Amino acid sequence: MIKAILVFNNHGKPRLSKFYQYFPEDMQQQIIKETFQLVSKRDDNVCNFLEGGSLIGGSDYKLIYRHYATLYFVFCVDSSESELGILDLIQVFVETLDKCFENVCELDLIFHVDKVHYILNELVMGGMVLETNMTEILTRIEDQNKLEKQEAGIIAAPARAVSAVKNMNIPQQIKDIKLPDLPQAIKDLKF
Repeated sequence: MIKAILVFNNHGKPRLSKFYQYFPEDMQQQIIKETFQLVSKRDDNVCNFLEGGSLIGGSDYKLIYRHYATLYFVFCVDSSESELGILDLIQVFVETLDKCFENVCELDLIFHVDKVHYILNELVMGGMVLETNMTEILTRIEDQNKLEKQEAGIIAAPARAVSAVKNMNIPQQIKDIKLPDLPQAIKDLKF
């Protein structure tokens, strides 16, 4: 089972943290700090698995990570998870982010945190892997984007109506109405 998913930059600043086991806030911060210290010290040519830190379960848990550009993607898992399966899951997560944000970068994780969490929830929920097929995940994300656009259209309808009425320039239209000359109209009524 996946216990936590952490994404932090090369300086240890967390960009995404999702815990599937309860830890108090201060303990979560310590786990992120300890995990960064463990992972960042490792050379690029060593394997991407190591024992969990003392705060997240010690030898009963594994940290499985990938380092892409300026970001570390770390999955904290128990012994029932396959290391290679989790590495593949990290790859699917990063490739999905890359397709959604067109060359994902650290700023995308900061400014689109809701979308990143939505993508993550398509992959993992409650510590269990739900989906690993990137095409299926992208289809769900596209469905969500369409739904958001439809809702934005419905929500924006009253504002568009007010804007349309303002653009009509009603006072000028009233001035432009050509009314017949009243004395002439009265003369025309008499036979």
